[in-house]
Amino acid sequence: MSRVPQKLSAAILLAPALLAASVTAQAYETGDVILRAGAVAVDPQENSGKVKLDGTATDLEVGVDSNVQLGLTGTFMLSDKLGLGLLAATPFKHTINLNGVGELAEIKHLPPTLTLQYFPLGSGSALQPYVGAGLNYTTFFSEDFKSGPSAGGFNDLSLDDSWGLALEAGVDYMLTDNIVVNAAVWYADIDTEANFKVGDIPGKVSVDIDPYVYMVGLGYKF
Repeated sequence: MSRVPQKLSAAILLAPALLAASVTAQAYETGDVILRAGAVAVDPQENSGKVKLDGTATDLEVGVDSNVQLGLTGTFMLSDKLGLGLLAATPFKHTINLNGVGELAEIKHLPPTLTLQYFPLGSGSALQPYVGAGLNYTTFFSEDFKSGPSAGGFNDLSLDDSWGLALEAGVDYMLTDNIVVNAAVWYADIDTEANFKVGDIPGKVSVDIDPYVYMVGLGYKF
C-alpha cells in the first residue's frame, strides 16, 4: 500500500477521536469571561524628534528602554467568535536616554487597551487563536529627571497622554475546561510630547514610542 492511502486511512481512523475531543472542549461560548495573568513586556520602537530649546532644534534625540511587569487581560465573549478584550498591567517604568548624555529621566505609564477580538475557530476548538483591533490610552506619571551630572539643569518634566490605534494577535489553549495557557502580542500607536526646562529655558521633544507588547501567562474561563 502506498504512503498516501496509509496516511488517509490513519486520518479516517483518528478523525472520530479528534472530533470527540474538540466537541468535548467547548472552549468559548457567548457570555464566557476569560481572565489571564502573566509577564508582559513593553518594547518601544521609538522614533524621536529633535530636542528643541526655546523653540530652536538641537541635534539631541531621546530613547526609551524596555520594561517587564505583571500583565492582566480579560475577554468577554459577545458570541462564539467575537470577544471584547481589555489589556491592563501594573505601572511600567522606563528610563529616558539622551544621545550623547546618557540616562536622563525616569517615567511611569499605564497603557489600558480595549479591542474587539475575532476567534476564527469557534466554540468547538480547544485551540483558540485570535486577532483584534481597538484603542490604546496611555497615561504618563511620575516623570522625574535623574540627579547627578547627566541631569544638566533639566527640570519640570511632563509628558502628554496619548490615544492611538492598537492591534493584537494571540492564542489560548485549553488545558482543562477552565484553565488556559496564553501568548499574545500587541502593537500600540503611542505618541507623546515631553515638555521640560533647562534652567529657565523651555524645551520640548516629540516622540513616537509605538511599542510592541508581549505577554505569556495563564488564564481561567468563567
